[in-house]
Amino acid sequence: MQDLTTYIEQHIDREHPYLHRLWRATNLYQVRGHMASGHLQGILLRMLVEMIQPRRVLEIGTFTGYSALSIASGLKEGAIIDTYEINDELESFTRRNIEESPWADKVRLHIGDVLQILKGQAPTYDLIFIDGNKRQYCEYYTLALNLLYPRGYILADNTLWDGHITDPAYDHDEQTQGIRLFNEEIAHNEKVEKVIIPLRDGLTLIRKK
Repeated sequence: MQDLTTYIEQHIDREHPYLHRLWRATNLYQVRGHMASGHLQGILLRMLVEMIQPRRVLEIGTFTGYSALSIASGLKEGAIIDTYEINDELESFTRRNIEESPWADKVRLHIGDVLQILKGQAPTYDLIFIDGNKRQYCEYYTLALNLLYPRGYILADNTLWDGHITDPAYDHDEQTQGIRLFNEEIAHNEKVEKVIIPLRDGLTLIRKK
């Protein structure tokens, strides 16, 4: 039987050649290359951005830049994405990927802990993409709500966590616990609308009322 992911990718928009090269380079030169968003999620991120039409986007967790560039590819002229990566060892690789891309003028890469750098700031963003340390998702969410304009959107990646969220074998895994706590907090928060999209590893779409 043909792999379902392969089938899907053959029946959606083609991956941009630059993003395809970035995907290959990430998997060649990084230990956890599978963490990059990839073709399917990249297309969805671009289309969501085109629908929402944000002026300012925040990304928490850049990795090698695939998701940031996918988002940037859907931004209108003058719109910006600020992307924060805490792992400074990735900076040279990721900065080069961004600066050599067709969307370099729309992306600002920051290295450091977003929870400290943006703590206490006023609402600034229309869309926030959370894809950082799974143990800290609830902290990212609290920060995101403070930084988000009313009726703005949050996207949270990996919220099904390879099925581990419903597997008792992972009850003591800190990353799984972080995702579970985040999902519970979202589910019982009446100040937001929310839906989990079972795409890849789970993508939650949240709208601030």
